[in-house]
Amino acid sequence: MNANIQEGIILIPDLNGFTEFVFNTKLYTGEYIVRQLLSTLIDMNNQYFEISEIEGDAILFYRYEKNPSYRNISNMLCKMQDAFTLKIKELNEILSTTIDLSLKFIVHYGKFSQYTIGRFKKLYGKTIVEAHQLLKNEFAEQPSYVLFSHSFLENSRNYENECMADTRSIPEVGVIHYFEKVEQHI
Repeated sequence: MNANIQEGIILIPDLNGFTEFVFNTKLYTGEYIVRQLLSTLIDMNNQYFEISEIEGDAILFYRYEKNPSYRNISNMLCKMQDAFTLKIKELNEILSTTIDLSLKFIVHYGKFSQYTIGRFKKLYGKTIVEAHQLLKNEFAEQPSYVLFSHSFLENSRNYENECMADTRSIPEVGVIHYFEKVEQHI
């Protein structure tokens, strides 16, 4: 039995539109913008989550915790989204450009372990792979959202729908909360 296996939350904020952004933005400018945006997310985390990796346009956050608070996580994600939106607006003005990036979050829960290679800590387990698979979903109707997996919702307390404007239940996956109202196409 491995004592290193624990239950916890996986949080992945990911930039939508990143590939196109990289191809259409000068190297130095793009790197500056992405560094500013990811730093904003890390700052808004307020050291609640540990950082496992920064993967280009995404951050792999984790926290070992049984029965996490849905309300706390949801509120933090709303603050992250607000700070991200403000940072985009600020960078658009400073750089006299239009940054076409949005933010999606994956929140998953389960068992995973951690091992060390040199000075790097790596997460391992089915939960980590599942969280990455959720990034590539085809369920979201617009770019700015949080996908809470069933596993997270079933293991969290005080599940509510506070700061999200619109919600969509995906029976096989979980619940998507949109930061803005989804436009209805007639």
